[in-house]
Amino acid sequence: MTERRVLMTDPRQNDYFYEEAIKTLRTNIQFSGTGIRLIVVTSCYPNEGKSDVTFQLALEIGKMGKKVLVLDADIRKSCYVSRFQVKQKTEGLSQYLSGQSKAQDIVYSTNFHNVDIIFAGPAAPNPSELLAQESFGALLHAMRGKYDYVLVDTPPIGNLIDAAVAARQCDGAIMVIESDLVSRKVAVKAKQQLEMSGCHILGAVLNKVDMKNNKYYSKYSYYYSDEKK
Repeated sequence: MTERRVLMTDPRQNDYFYEEAIKTLRTNIQFSGTGIRLIVVTSCYPNEGKSDVTFQLALEIGKMGKKVLVLDADIRKSCYVSRFQVKQKTEGLSQYLSGQSKAQDIVYSTNFHNVDIIFAGPAAPNPSELLAQESFGALLHAMRGKYDYVLVDTPPIGNLIDAAVAARQCDGAIMVIESDLVSRKVAVKAKQQLEMSGCHILGAVLNKVDMKNNKYYSKYSYYYSDEKK
């Protein structure tokens, strides 16, 4: 079978502080245990930086010699093709879940070391129902056997159930929270929704921190373990 490959740009090139924060996140995930391999990444609201954090985390995991798959499970409104300037025509998750494509046809290698990707595919009218299908669980099971880590990027959990549905099939979850945007009440509610899925919450990324107001955080994001609070 001919390898499927896409070229992707890195919008965060040469961003030292952000890169260091992502390395910290990567290290914390490593210490979460060898059984933590399928990881859901979600947020409370759109545009909190969830997909950027997911992709940058994948790059850092790849740099340490681990094979990682980014699985874009936002089949409502994906940003990957436009955000990372993918020019090629691709098949994606929604096409696989609806029976239009085979699993081997939606996995693409990238121009980043050890990083592969499954795009979301065309928007679907019933995303949560598609993610609840056995075929999604089967796909994750198959990818677990091929990759050291699978990062599942899902829609915001604030008002959509998709992330909780996907989390049922995963080992752990990370929440991306934009500083000064998300209230404690909203964050706690989102956390509770994830917990109801039975998925272990690894922690959260506090993103877009204003360094002028808080000198203790790195320039863009900071990882903290939920278990330490």
